[in-house]
Amino acid sequence: MEELERLQKYLASCGVASRRKAEEFILQGKVKVNGKVITELGTKINPKKDIIEWEGKEVTPEEQKVYVLLNKPIGYVTTVKDQFHRNTVIDLVKKTGVKLLPVGRLDMYTSGALLLTNDGDFIYHVTHPKHEVEKTYTVTLKGKVTQEEVEKLKKGVIIDQTYTTKPAKVRILKIEEEKQISRLEICIHEGKNRQIRKMCEAIGKKVLALHRAKIGTLDVKNLKIGQWRYLTPKEIKNFMQ
Repeated sequence: MEELERLQKYLASCGVASRRKAEEFILQGKVKVNGKVITELGTKINPKKDIIEWEGKEVTPEEQKVYVLLNKPIGYVTTVKDQFHRNTVIDLVKKTGVKLLPVGRLDMYTSGALLLTNDGDFIYHVTHPKHEVEKTYTVTLKGKVTQEEVEKLKKGVIIDQTYTTKPAKVRILKIEEEKQISRLEICIHEGKNRQIRKMCEAIGKKVLALHRAKIGTLDVKNLKIGQWRYLTPKEIKNFMQ
């Protein structure tokens, strides 16, 4: 009996996009199976027999899976192509010789740990909320942070007018009274757009610098800004489990 596979999973495994993004492409009518536009998310295909196209190009599995950890510099956008011709994180990992996709996002003015891969299943495991991969940030804030404000961040604050953030781990690293700045470490499981900045705004504090130090147990302390390295088989396995 031939083994069938969900269309969105196949697209992700071929490095087209994450599984959730692949679902969007299907719903938008951008995917064809054997010449027919498919818009049903439950569609199953036979990878050995069916011809799959995305935006008019045939999709085939990536032969080699590549997993990279980058210490992203400030000034680079986390996207494959940028309509404003800004520097992208893809520019930094071109030496891999493989088309990679960012796993999640870091905004242009945030530095630190960013994963890139051509494995859609890996992207799904790391970014899907149910897997609760912890992300650790160091934040420099203007002004002195109080313990009361830290407790608010720990319990959850309202961002985007209606959303309450889930409980976070927060600790004060340093308060420099002369410079009137505070440094915090914040660990979250979520990945809302600009979440750390918005959380800090919710307690009335302006972010001066933001750095993602860790994704799960992976840190970038041994990588200079702009440098990257391949993940080890053990590191890949830890995420996939």
